[in-house]
Amino acid sequence: MSNLQLQLHSPPPTSLLSSSSLSCSSSYLNPFPKHSFSSRFLTFNNTHKPFSLRCRHSKLFDQNTLASSQRPTRSTASVGALPPRVYVGYSIYKGKAALTLTPRPPEFTPLDSGAFKISKEGYVLLQFAPAVGVRQYDWNRKQVFSLSVGEMGSLISLGPRESCEFFHDPLKGKSDEGKVRKVLKLEPLPDGSGHFFNLSVQNKLVNVDENIFIPVTKAELAVLNSTFNYIMPYLLGWHTFANSIKPDDYSETNNANPRYGGDYEWNR
Repeated sequence: MSNLQLQLHSPPPTSLLSSSSLSCSSSYLNPFPKHSFSSRFLTFNNTHKPFSLRCRHSKLFDQNTLASSQRPTRSTASVGALPPRVYVGYSIYKGKAALTLTPRPPEFTPLDSGAFKISKEGYVLLQFAPAVGVRQYDWNRKQVFSLSVGEMGSLISLGPRESCEFFHDPLKGKSDEGKVRKVLKLEPLPDGSGHFFNLSVQNKLVNVDENIFIPVTKAELAVLNSTFNYIMPYLLGWHTFANSIKPDDYSETNNANPRYGGDYEWNR
């Protein structure tokens, strides 16, 4: 908001009358003696007074200017913005058990150079829960199995009449090695309509011996395969590498070291 006071003895410019809000009184401008003329912008009377001009920015202009100044730009809005956490998964519910799949991202370790190195590959967590009623499952008794990227590859390449088996010892290399055994078997259904997923867990530490199985149809298995195919590069951290690629940086590295990467193979 700005105010401007002028004392003039001449008629105001015509352009000011159309662009600002004016209130003025002057005998020099009165074309109708002994009469009063009023409009949105002007008020005339027959009293001799100096010409007075007051100029104000319209409130609408101030509001629009303020809104535009406070509106974040594309660059400032993206700086420091973190993507929201998103939870995804896929579930299969059957009469004897339920099976859910949820991905777990890879872990990275920072290096002294400022770069990052993957320290642990991501995986897909399988959770099996036994049924306790019609469409009711006891998730307190659930058993989990972490499916690695390599094991996903075995599942994807599994034929309709083929079977496979995965063995895990979560305490391998520790003092309690062998006290927890997990075996996941995939066997074809007799009618060829899919596969049985059978998870057997023996945990001597808490005296648990659980066996949960669930039939998975060919259609459901196709969904699993498609999901695995999509998520595997992300579990290996390849998306972070692809997003960090800068052509200038890699061209300088290759030129500085001709033995870098595959260049040595192609240039020899």
